[in-house]
Amino acid sequence: MIEVQQLVKAYGAFRAVDELSFRIEPGEIVGFLGPNGAGKTTTIRVLTGYHSATSGQVRVFDRDVLTDSLLVRSGLGYLPENVPIYPDMRVEEYLRFRARLKGVPRSESKARVGSAMERAGVLEMRRKLVGHVSRGYRQRVGLADALVSDPPLLILDEPTSGLDPNQRKRVRESIRELRGEHTILMSSHILADIEAVCDRIILIHEGRLRADGSLGELRQDLAQRQLLLELRCDAERGRALFAEIQGMGEPGISMDGDWCSLRAVLAPQQDMKALQEALAARVRAAGIEWRALQVEEPSLEEIFFQLTEGRIDGAVDGAANDAAEGEEAAA
Repeated sequence: MIEVQQLVKAYGAFRAVDELSFRIEPGEIVGFLGPNGAGKTTTIRVLTGYHSATSGQVRVFDRDVLTDSLLVRSGLGYLPENVPIYPDMRVEEYLRFRARLKGVPRSESKARVGSAMERAGVLEMRRKLVGHVSRGYRQRVGLADALVSDPPLLILDEPTSGLDPNQRKRVRESIRELRGEHTILMSSHILADIEAVCDRIILIHEGRLRADGSLGELRQDLAQRQLLLELRCDAERGRALFAEIQGMGEPGISMDGDWCSLRAVLAPQQDMKALQEALAARVRAAGIEWRALQVEEPSLEEIFFQLTEGRIDGAVDGAANDAAEGEEAAA
């Protein structure tokens, strides 16, 4: 469906996208994740034919996005971060206009527009002026626009950006309901939205690929899981019990009254079940009272910070955005 090989997009000496490669198969919902300025929007603009690549190859539907741009665009629905809709048109009127531009046959237009409004959750707003609906509804009108030609591929750039929690939840639900009907690439820096919607995550930072896999795979292969053990004993006894287990590192220890909390980072491939059973057996043999023995999986936020090394201010990549805007103005 999408194949990106060694993609480079440069503005002068600065590489906004730097030798990026990935594949997306039909039917996948893939989260495209990264800090602000990581190169997500630039990559999407190349995928959709709005920008040309400096080097590398990008194919969608097994066609080159540059030489077969019209054919590629006819098969994808694109929701940009800032939806360019006409505020003085009614929702249904606007979507019919967009359907005509996208080549939807007149005989099918009414049904296609109705279906798109229903799937995007804007059917009840169809007679309202676009300029009079909330930002959340405008985003959903943009989603309906992306759906109106029933394309096999949807590319959604920051679909929940700037929305309040209720609006974000409704937009996420609308996207989830498209599962199985479309291949979806969804760009966002909002981690909860990616985690709630996507089957797989592609994470980029400073224009380069940093991770590619399901959340479970990223947790197992990249992030640090921790073991938490809480015992009614002093710190020295807790530390000694931990030391008896082969492969356990030095734990972090904190006291809460009579309770000793021991927390240790686990090796990525460590057998969790065997480790928990060994610890439980030692605790029982020592006759120590315990109230917690559990493995704590890292959140997507923790994985994100680990892979981007906490550098999320986007100060460097902001220069690429300025350069891109200057290039577009000159074009």
